[in-house]
Amino acid sequence: MFKILVLEDDKLFASTLEDFLNEEGFAVDLAFNGEQCLDLNYENKYDLYIFDINVPKISGLELLKQLKNAGDETPAIFLTSYKDKDTLQQAFLNGCDDYLKKPVDLDELILRIKALLKRNKKQFEIVNINSTLSFNPETKRVYENGIDLNLSTKVSELLELFIENRGLIVTKEMIISKLWSVNEDYSEGSIRVYINHIKKILGKESILNIKGIGYKIEF
Repeated sequence: MFKILVLEDDKLFASTLEDFLNEEGFAVDLAFNGEQCLDLNYENKYDLYIFDINVPKISGLELLKQLKNAGDETPAIFLTSYKDKDTLQQAFLNGCDDYLKKPVDLDELILRIKALLKRNKKQFEIVNINSTLSFNPETKRVYENGIDLNLSTKVSELLELFIENRGLIVTKEMIISKLWSVNEDYSEGSIRVYINHIKKILGKESILNIKGIGYKIEF
């Protein structure tokens, strides 16, 4: 299930967004000011940000700028009542990928969300890894002959990262960013443990170790 962090100080509208996105199959966390949003970001990993601009404590513009300067590549959509070109230009300069003006058409929003996630290699359809294994990107579950393998969250997320980058080198930095939030500790050993778990599922020959750089999956 894809996770979305929503920053919106209008609690009624935020609740409406949450209900709508939940019905569309997304997991949603709500923040009502910039500081709360930043705290949630440190505690969790998200697939998409939906930010209002004019919110208390830290504006949506400044918050996204901070996140991008820290190396956060999570795609972002602004929902805003601003109409002046300077504000919208600044939103893109600060790292947003798309915007919608309020009042928001929710049907249009969901189309923008799915298009943006697909551009960022997120998939919505079942991925057939081989003749027996499949991956459901929405639930992040791996199945063998239709039976859920009940993999841990981090193993499933690592497999998703490899699927999104089939044929490409996945660096250790990409793995760290995918599996651990900013305030979580990690080790080289833990990365190897998760890699070995993937090898057990797919076969040793499926993952190549690119010495000093990362890994490459082939299936």
